[in-house]
Amino acid sequence: MTTFLKIMKKIVLITAILSSFTIITKAQKTKTTADVPASKAPGESFTVTLKTPSYKSGLTYLCYHMGKNLNIEDSAYFNEQGVAKFSGDRKLMGGIYAIVFPGKNLTFDFFVDKEQNLSIYADSTDLQNVKITGSNANELFQLYQKFVGSKGMLMQTERMAYNDSKTKADSTLHFEQYNKYNKELIDFRDKLMKENPESMMALMLNAMREPEILNKEPKTRQDTLDNYYNYKQHYWDGVSFTDDRVIRTPFFLPKLERYYREIVQQAPDSIIKDLDYKLLLARVSPEMYKFLLNWFTDEYINPKYMGQDAVFVHLFEKYHSKGVSTWLNEKQQETISRRAYMQMSNLIGVKAANLEMVDSTGKLKPLYDLNAEYTLVVFWDPTCGHCKEEIPRIDSIYRASWKAKGVRIYSVLSDNDKKKEWVDYVKEHKIGDWTNVYETKEMEKVVNDAQRPGFRQLYDVIQTPTILLLDKEKRIVGKKLSWEQLNDFLETKWKEKKN
Repeated sequence: MTTFLKIMKKIVLITAILSSFTIITKAQKTKTTADVPASKAPGESFTVTLKTPSYKSGLTYLCYHMGKNLNIEDSAYFNEQGVAKFSGDRKLMGGIYAIVFPGKNLTFDFFVDKEQNLSIYADSTDLQNVKITGSNANELFQLYQKFVGSKGMLMQTERMAYNDSKTKADSTLHFEQYNKYNKELIDFRDKLMKENPESMMALMLNAMREPEILNKEPKTRQDTLDNYYNYKQHYWDGVSFTDDRVIRTPFFLPKLERYYREIVQQAPDSIIKDLDYKLLLARVSPEMYKFLLNWFTDEYINPKYMGQDAVFVHLFEKYHSKGVSTWLNEKQQETISRRAYMQMSNLIGVKAANLEMVDSTGKLKPLYDLNAEYTLVVFWDPTCGHCKEEIPRIDSIYRASWKAKGVRIYSVLSDNDKKKEWVDYVKEHKIGDWTNVYETKEMEKVVNDAQRPGFRQLYDVIQTPTILLLDKEKRIVGKKLSWEQLNDFLETKWKEKKN
């Protein structure tokens, strides 16, 4: 019985994956977001005529799925006959679209592919039985829905009967019947895809497939590694990065997010190699290329893990700075450029820029004159609430552990208008044995007049405190870490050195 249960659970999972899209036409609340309209092409047009007995007036929307939102493609008012007509002098990009009824509380989804003249009859009280004509893509979808619906009911009946079985003979019978219906469903799906390989239905079913697991019950570390590499290798088997239609679906973005957040190794080099390949594939598909480059830029402009800012800098240098992102407006381009220039000189592994600043008495104290196994560079403001919490904590762990192990602190006042408060704070909290420095207004003017990057750009100081850890050669080995993370990092390094 235990073996049967395991197999049954697996079959239920497969069936759920195959049939999960059938719930898409159910009434649901939705969010609509304006977006850049589809590209226009001369001589092309679309018409979607919607008829319903439910409305005699009101504004309705034609939307398309993009990521986690429904983006508005067009809008129309219902007339007294319950008809609303969407039309435009452009071709609708293939994908999964939605009608959003007045009030934005009810919606149903449908396919758009090659056919650009569709008629839809939809009763808002029965959105499971929407009728669409003029579209082979939706005929296939409706055919699939009906088949899955009928087989799903039979499979559910057999599953319940299996759970209620009193004898081994009964459980075996219902298990076999369940298997039979499941195989019929899989065969139907495979036949539909084989006979309609270029259809939206095939695109959707292929994209939703999960790679097979090599070792169902891994026993060794190598089994686990083999499972991972096989899963990663086949993760995108069902998705074509040369097909623009896939981006106008609700399942592509979650698949993309999971891949780059959980599947790909989080080292910058691994991410860069992978996304470069995806963008290369997408060069022949303008909308896919735009979607990917936008998402990669948003994902890594403020990365979740230390060191991944190198990915964003790479995107700027290889793509944005070369003028390929022409769809972005001037403000967006400026934001990307400014952020990239803030990060370029302080990437992990890069040698930190020298800081030639003075202490409170005016004596020059260059960063590179500080000889230390590790140097903590701290940019802070004595009036900053977060700084008032972090600076004493850093000083405590510094005196308790770091100082004896060769760590030194190069402490920089981030706002030279706060010199008096800074001097008072250093005295009051007895951190005079740190190397406390600041940039005078005269020094700041020299840098600005020479149009050289200042310390804020060189060290990406956009908030306080900003903390970087440098090694003996003044290479950046850690950045924007809390004191706890810094301590863990240093303890790990010291243990490695002992071993």
